[in-house]
Order: sequence, then structure tokens, then C-alpha cells
Amino acid sequence: MRLPLLIALTLSAPALAETHALKPTPQTVAWGHYDATDKPVLTIKSGDTVVMHTLLTNSPAGLERAGVAPADIEPALRAVFDGVPASARGPGGHILTGPIAIEGAEPGDTLEVRIRKIDLAIPYSYTSFRYGAGFLTDDFPYARTKIVPLDRDRMVGKFGPGIEVKLAPFFGSMGVAPPATFGRVDSAPPGINGGNMDDKLLVAGTTLYLPVHVPGALFQAGDGHAAQGNGEVTITALETSLIGTFEFILHKKVAQGTSAPYPRAETPTAYIAMGFDDDLSNATRKAVRNMIDFLVSAKAMSRDDAYMLISVAGDLEITELVDRNKGVHVVLPKALFSAR
Repeated sequence: MRLPLLIALTLSAPALAETHALKPTPQTVAWGHYDATDKPVLTIKSGDTVVMHTLLTNSPAGLERAGVAPADIEPALRAVFDGVPASARGPGGHILTGPIAIEGAEPGDTLEVRIRKIDLAIPYSYTSFRYGAGFLTDDFPYARTKIVPLDRDRMVGKFGPGIEVKLAPFFGSMGVAPPATFGRVDSAPPGINGGNMDDKLLVAGTTLYLPVHVPGALFQAGDGHAAQGNGEVTITALETSLIGTFEFILHKKVAQGTSAPYPRAETPTAYIAMGFDDDLSNATRKAVRNMIDFLVSAKAMSRDDAYMLISVAGDLEITELVDRNKGVHVVLPKALFSAR
């Protein structure tokens, strides 16, 4: 998919934006999937802001077994585990808040998600591994979960004696519904709708651009991470519950046939193009091609020059290796274009 110029899209935003709050309940979560047939739990207008509370991906019983005191388990997590029927769960395991519908969103549009703020919701996280998942699963043929306390004042995770992990909270999963023909999509592998991208650069202050595949777009978020290393080799980061403040801007396609963009993002200092595929080489090819497409459309470069610029100034990073579809992104500094 090509990345169109945002200036080739018309902005749809109301004069008076509103702020909404969305908390996780058995009625306001999508458990383990993105699905075009899910009914929105909130409908907003372009330009509105939503403060979304999300839940970590674990059970109350699992957290208690790992050492979390019963009183420290979020009541909302207990309510969701008790209240969401088995028929509404899966095929993945993430508890995602949403979906949110954006009025007027149609296939071919682009949804701009401005990540205004991310707050820690609880003072602890967990990280774990288990046999059958993770990059070195045969080396660790058993399961272990570790509770990591979070110091919200110093913004560090207390991993162990003398070991502190600097916190940089982000949502592992942010996405919209896939095309209706895809059916119910597992929340684990990322794809053209975004989803479980596990991209640690998507912190507060960054912007995510997602293609719209169904009316309303149907945005969801969850899988909160207090910190993560590129690759996420065990299949977990510092998993925790987060509160995200998102501003949504809808960009309308200007003509029939305008191709929807592949997910991409911007930080204050860089452009990011993403690629997802079960084959790491193919994921890398997709990311490089998507950055070329962006440079051609947004920066009026030739494809030859765009390809060469990525080689001399772009960084390719593996975001995750463990969710069937591997994730790769290309990071290109905005400072390269300071003279434009």
C-alpha cells in the first residue's frame, strides 16, 4: 500500500472538540481480536479526545500466583474476567479497550491518532516467558513470571537488586478494524490495521497514522507496556495497565481509488514506516518500500533518491520477533529535510 500525502487528504474536524472517558468493563472491551463486526462502545467526532483506561494481559489468578496481593488486583480486571463470556474471547489474549467509532470514517480514509499522554495505572508490572512462545522457547522449556514494581516518581522499574529499567510507557496494541473479509483477526500478530505492533517509539508525543478499512474505523488500544526492548524476545515487555489520552483526526480521501496507507508514525524528530510479515526479510522489504512510498508522495523525491536516502540516513529496527508476524520499522530523521 502507498503512503499518500496528508495534504492530499481533506481534514474533517468539528469547531468544538470534546473529551470523552472510556474505562474497561465487560461491555467496553474486545478480548483478543480486531473485528469489523464488533459494535462500537463509543462514537466520537474527528478532533475529539478520548482518555482510555486499559488493562494488562493477565488474569487475577495468574497475578496472584506470581506474588501480587489480592487487594492490588484492579477491580476492573476482575470484572472483565468474570463478565466477558467465553464466546466473546479470542482468538488472541489481549484485553483491548474499545472499539471507538469516528463519525464519517470510511474505507480509504486515514485516521491520525495523536498520543497526547500515557500514564501508569498501577504501581507494578510483570514480565514472563513460557514454553511454546518467545524467541528461545526450546532453551527455556518451562514458564516463569516476574513481578516488577514501578516507581512512578523516578519512572523506573525495579527489576532486581541493583537493576533498574528506565520506563517509557507505550501501548503494544493500537489499531483499527481490518477489512470485513478478514473476519475476526487474532490480536497477537500486527498487520495492515496496525494492532499488536509493539513499537516502543510510540510513546506520548508521537502520532500514529492508520488506514481505515470499515465505516467508523473502530479504534482499539491495550497491551500496555511500561518499557520494552526492541525484539521483545520472551514475548512480554514490562506488562502493565495504562491510561492513554488520544486525539483523533480523520483525513478524508479526496477521490475514489485513493489507496489506503500502510500504518506509519511520526515522532517529534523522525518519520517511521512499518512492515509486518511472518518472514523477517519480507517485513523489512515492506518497511523499506513503505518509506520509499512516503518519501515519493510527501517529499516529492524520485524513487531512486528515496531508496538511496534510506540507505545512507535511515535506521532499520526490529520491533518484535515473537508474534508470528515480525515487525520492522524504518526511522528517518526529520532534520534531513530542514532546508525544505
